[in-house]
Amino acid sequence: MSPAGTDGPGIVAVGETPALRHPDAACTTAGLMAQAVGQALRHAGLSPAQVDGLGVASFTLRPDRAIDLAWQLGLRLHWCMQDELGGASAINLLRQAWLALQAGQARTIVLVSGDHFTGADFAQLVRGYNRSAQDYLSPLGCKGPNPLFAMLTQRQMAQTGLRREDYGALCVAQRAWAADNPNAAYRAPLTLAQYLDAPVVAPPLGRLDCVPVVSGASALVLQARPTGVHVRLVSSGARYNHDQQEGDGLQTGVAELADGLWQEAGMGPEDMDVVSVYDDYPAMAVAQLCDLGYADANDLPGFIARRIATRQLPVNTAGGQLSAGQAGTAGGMHGVVEVARQLLGQAGARQLPGARHGVVTGYGMVQLRYGMCANAAVLSR
Repeated sequence: MSPAGTDGPGIVAVGETPALRHPDAACTTAGLMAQAVGQALRHAGLSPAQVDGLGVASFTLRPDRAIDLAWQLGLRLHWCMQDELGGASAINLLRQAWLALQAGQARTIVLVSGDHFTGADFAQLVRGYNRSAQDYLSPLGCKGPNPLFAMLTQRQMAQTGLRREDYGALCVAQRAWAADNPNAAYRAPLTLAQYLDAPVVAPPLGRLDCVPVVSGASALVLQARPTGVHVRLVSSGARYNHDQQEGDGLQTGVAELADGLWQEAGMGPEDMDVVSVYDDYPAMAVAQLCDLGYADANDLPGFIARRIATRQLPVNTAGGQLSAGQAGTAGGMHGVVEVARQLLGQAGARQLPGARHGVVTGYGMVQLRYGMCANAAVLSR
């Protein structure tokens, strides 16, 4: 994707519902999405009648789809897209919407991701996530990603010297960021002792290493010709099935696209004021920070101590999914919304002074061993 000019499309507003651990009986996926879209449109000063494009990512909207949601929201569209790439959905939608706006296929596009889970909903999702889970993993008792990422974390610890205390320092730092995010599921301070004492889920993963499942939705409003403060997509890239599940999972597709991402942006990791990496597990946050060029795999304990634990590097400033919660596909949108919010100057008590540039990654769609999809975007105010 070519760098956007100053007169190109822009993100003008964001919206996000609170992450709900125990939603009431009236909660629905469509209702949560409507809340996020409504909030984003109000912040943009727009009405539904001015929206002519809609992109949707959801696991639990079914049997409805994007066009059904558009009808429920009262939208008449020129452009409509649905995506089910999990944690990679948000950036995938963002890239496609940007192209549509540049091509004149729409003037105002809303992107929304969201899911509502009951206990049974989530159990069914992970049990039959794809054919591999349904036919090979679930019959072995491997239901969900925790066992797979426990093994990946074991490999990362063996190769890099990381200890549980190092992963704990990352989780503690993200909880400190979450304290200033009113939408986060978990905001109470977290100590390293509490992290280490949490029940073991799949060694070496404890409960606080595993992303908490919540219900919620996130939205972005993009315009072809924005006025006022807005956020531009400067560069982006994606790799899907980059290694056909033949690698060790410790390097994601972001590693293959990073050089091109930075070259296209005309900037480097050191120029970013805010960073969001997809954090379904601490090991994956660390892996993507390496892939982007922030960390050296030979010095990960030192990197975490110097830059993450101290919050010197502003990573996942809304708490990340490990504290804010993962609302299904909205987990991927969470990071995009936070980076855009910081660049728009709307992050409240956690606002980073003078933030102008940010990078965000997406990751997900677990196959037999780890995620198949990875993408990233550089955003600028």
